[in-house]
Amino acid sequence: MLKPIDTIALALGLLALAAPATLRAQTTSPAWNNKQCAVVLTYDDAIDVDLDNVVPALDSAKFRGTFYLIGSSPVVTRRLPEWRQAAKRGHELGNHALFHPCDGSLPGRGFVTPDHDLSKYTVGRAVDEVRANNTLLTAIDGKTARTFAYPCGDRQIGGVMFYEQLKNDFVAARGVTPGLKPAAQVALDNVDAYSINGQNGQYLIDLVKQAQASHTLLVFLFHGVGGGHSLNVSLPAHRQLLRYLKAHEKEIWVAPMVEVAQRIKAEQQATGSKK
Repeated sequence: MLKPIDTIALALGLLALAAPATLRAQTTSPAWNNKQCAVVLTYDDAIDVDLDNVVPALDSAKFRGTFYLIGSSPVVTRRLPEWRQAAKRGHELGNHALFHPCDGSLPGRGFVTPDHDLSKYTVGRAVDEVRANNTLLTAIDGKTARTFAYPCGDRQIGGVMFYEQLKNDFVAARGVTPGLKPAAQVALDNVDAYSINGQNGQYLIDLVKQAQASHTLLVFLFHGVGGGHSLNVSLPAHRQLLRYLKAHEKEIWVAPMVEVAQRIKAEQQATGSKK
């Protein structure tokens, strides 16, 4: 029979053995592939720099990103074989609508053309164009599971959330509101994202460090990388971000939006945190 002092020693020993596992449980998440956080790199609008600058940079670091393609973009038509190759290497081709319609009635929307003014659309037209773009994307990459990104972040037509009719077509939809959330709190119909325009590499890395510390999801929203768009991040800043992610890949899960969203959805269903 163990003496009282032996029983105490045994209990303390068991606690010491359990401490590392407890610490790991507190600092990693199944939703983040058992790492501290998840980082998703997204690139909008299907522009030349995606293929010229971004895909080679991601491939070199062995990272996979999400490219939200506008189906009518001439860069899709002209460089379709390259998009297909990117998809074969694991990059997600996401849906950014067929014509990228934005609400022209909002302030600062002088760039919106009458033909593609979302405020003049019917919900049916918006839904049909998004689904047509899905057909195009499937013809390119052969995949059916993918995510959507709201053009200009616009979600409503006449007060109606048009994505409600598209929820069964996508795993998730990316928005434009900045935020870091744990898996249980991520809204899969409007995933938070940080829009990047001109910030330096240290700013990008600091966001990643915040996600690591809070064990949350961080989504970057890029347009131009090294030029090609009025919204832009420099090549050195983008390169600095990738170097940090590579140096910390044991702690940070970097994956396309569709894969991260599938993990989040599974965890939310398992825990009952979302309907």
